[in-house]
Amino acid sequence: MTEPLKLTSFDLLKKKVDIVLEKKALQKGISRVGVVLDISGSMRRLYQNGTVQNVIERLLALATRFDDDGVLDVWIYDNEFTRMPSITENDFTDYIEREILSNPTVKKFGANNEPPVMRDVLQKYLEEETSEVPVYLIFINDGGVKKASRKQDNVSKVLIESSNQPLFWQFVGIGNGNFDVLKKLDNLEGRFIDNANFFQIVDIENESDHDLYNKLLNEFPLWIKEAKSKHIII
Repeated sequence: MTEPLKLTSFDLLKKKVDIVLEKKALQKGISRVGVVLDISGSMRRLYQNGTVQNVIERLLALATRFDDDGVLDVWIYDNEFTRMPSITENDFTDYIEREILSNPTVKKFGANNEPPVMRDVLQKYLEEETSEVPVYLIFINDGGVKKASRKQDNVSKVLIESSNQPLFWQFVGIGNGNFDVLKKLDNLEGRFIDNANFFQIVDIENESDHDLYNKLLNEFPLWIKEAKSKHIII
């Protein structure tokens, strides 16, 4: 008699995602998924102790059920940004160590500058790889979002300009940093529709998978509904 195959920890993550997708009435294959990872100096410990690796594995599990092709696109940024190789189920093991920490060509552990990487996200999805499938972009930051004058590019300006595009920004603040800029997103005026959400997790290392997925997918269904009503997506 053949023994049943044992589920891996990654298989279990995917099952947890399925539960939340069903709860939120979200269908599989509904979106392309990308993640922008803060790699400023204050994030050094979380990269080196395996926390960021754990986070991207949890996000990849979401992408395999949620993304149209099961791929998680990745950016990292400090005062500069790097568009990293995308991640799949076949190559996620030791991704952070292999592609980032052990890669001397990757800029890391500097200061924060969000707008340039946000502009590159828009360039990839809206210019280089256009699709009828919308984008769900997770943006992880540990505080200290760069503030700029009205004449300079800033997070709010990017969000306003992209508010009529098929892309939803899900900002996640981790730790106890200063998130004043991100906390104001829900009240940001001048947008075609509300295209962003923010929540904070003080201790992401101990946040349960179920709670994380519930928070990640809390506002996205509302955006999908409004984006369809405004003919941003089909």
